[in-house]
Amino acid sequence: MVEHSEHLDAIFHALSDPTRRAMLQGLAKGPRNVGDLAAPFDMTLAAASKHIKVLEKAGLVRRSVQGRTHVCSLDAMPMHAGVEWMRHYEKFWNQQFDVLEALLVAEDQAAAAKPSETTEAKKKGKKS
Repeated sequence: MVEHSEHLDAIFHALSDPTRRAMLQGLAKGPRNVGDLAAPFDMTLAAASKHIKVLEKAGLVRRSVQGRTHVCSLDAMPMHAGVEWMRHYEKFWNQQFDVLEALLVAEDQAAAAKPSETTEAKKKGKKS
C-alpha cells in the first residue's frame, strides 16, 4: 500500500477543489497561460495564481516563464500515488462484497432447501 504522506495530502487537497480540477482538465488539452486558465471562472489573475500554486505544490502543474507570460502544463504522474492509495481500498471493498455475496447465496440455498410454510400446510391438510 502507498504510505500516507504530505505529498499524498497535497495531491488530494489539490484535487478537492472543482476549480482546480477544471484547470487540470483544461491543461490535459495542452499548455495554457494563467489568463487562459482563469478565463472560464469569475476570478482575478491573483486568485487563479493561488489555485495554480496549490496544483504546483502537489506536483500536478509545471509553470514556465516566457517573457512576462507564465505558461502552465500538466504533469499527471503524481496522481498515480493517489490512484494506488485508492486501489488498496478497492481491494478491501471487493473482498467485503465477495463475503456478502457468499452469505446471500448461502441464504438463498438454505431457503430453497427448506420447505415453505404453505407446502407444509398442504401436506398436513391431506393427512387429516
